Amino acid sequence: MSEAFERLKQREQTLMCRTYSRYPLSVVRGKGSRLWDVDGKEYIDLLSGIAVIGLGHGNEEIAEVMAEQARKLVHVSNLFYQEEQLDYAEKLLATSHASRVFFCNSGAESNEAAIKMARRYQRVVKGRDAWEVITLENCFHGRTLATLAATGKHTEGFEPETPGFGRVKWGDLDALERAIKPTTAAVLFESIQGEGGVFPVTQEYADGVTQLCRDKGILLMCDEVQAGMGRSGKWWGYQNFGLKPDVFTSAKAMANGLPLGALQATEEVAQGFDYGSHATTFGGGALVTAVGLKVLEIMERDRLVERAAEVGERARARFRELGERLPGTIKEVRGLGLIIGVELALEPEKCRKVWSTLMERGFILNLAYGKTLRLLPPLNIPEADLEAFTETLEDVLRTVA
Repeated sequence: MSEAFERLKQREQTLMCRTYSRYPLSVVRGKGSRLWDVDGKEYIDLLSGIAVIGLGHGNEEIAEVMAEQARKLVHVSNLFYQEEQLDYAEKLLATSHASRVFFCNSGAESNEAAIKMARRYQRVVKGRDAWEVITLENCFHGRTLATLAATGKHTEGFEPETPGFGRVKWGDLDALERAIKPTTAAVLFESIQGEGGVFPVTQEYADGVTQLCRDKGILLMCDEVQAGMGRSGKWWGYQNFGLKPDVFTSAKAMANGLPLGALQATEEVAQGFDYGSHATTFGGGALVTAVGLKVLEIMERDRLVERAAEVGERARARFRELGERLPGTIKEVRGLGLIIGVELALEPEKCRKVWSTLMERGFILNLAYGKTLRLLPPLNIPEADLEAFTETLEDVLRTVA
């Protein structure tokens, strides 16, 4: 490592809480699908800030909107009507079947809002003493106390675990049916598990969960924080399966790097919130919603949702062909659109060696569960960048395996 990098690393270790085991990389600049480190080395970004920078780094149109809006109005709180917020809400809701939206700042906050809405809807609107939310194994819904309990991981030292959550095996409808009790308020699941290794639900499971929720009078809630905003080849991941959840959540790519999250709900279930029942200081301010509106406009104009479906399908096909050429290296290729998981068929040490070598060779991505290369590139990434990655991955697999 260079002296410049070591100086930054030392400052981080001195100043910051020890919450992140960071990659051995200091990023100083980005443009499109490219990043440059402190030493000037260029990388192809296949992670996009963990599915956040959907329109690429340094987007000039986004920068112009940010600058113009910053001079006009940044924040006044949700005590006031704001045209930017309403313009964005109107266009955002047009991408789905939802009728109402609540803006917040992150995925964890949007999932907290969903949990609160489910409980209050059941108790106040439906008159049911129901509060429990059922989630699926290997899910990830956030790092707050409630969303940690919903996730069931990263809880060490934060006990006692927040009550009111139950987890069942992913894809097991019988287990889900057994878990539903009179106190169950909702089922919350990701249409595509991202942190869990990129596992889309099956159509059978999606249909089965819907039927169970309708039969039992409980809410169907989808976490679209990572799979939403066009990444799956549809505006929202659940749309790949014909679902119409009562509530769904989002964040990450909504404002191309600025903190913006949302809960979207049907007219009926949105009755779960009333004046003063939920709030946030910063959520949906003028600056972030002006940027969010521009994000949607660019995505529609450039057909980035459709492009994600087309480019992602070709990329997965290349990875599968690579696995056929190199038997014993790739176990499975999963995903939809440009959320892709390439599960390696190698022992853990070699999986990590493949990942670290790819980083050294100039490709930024991450390794889920120690075995799955997870790709979340910008939706407008040049297809040549993905082809270059495939070629490099083949070379690395031949060397390491």
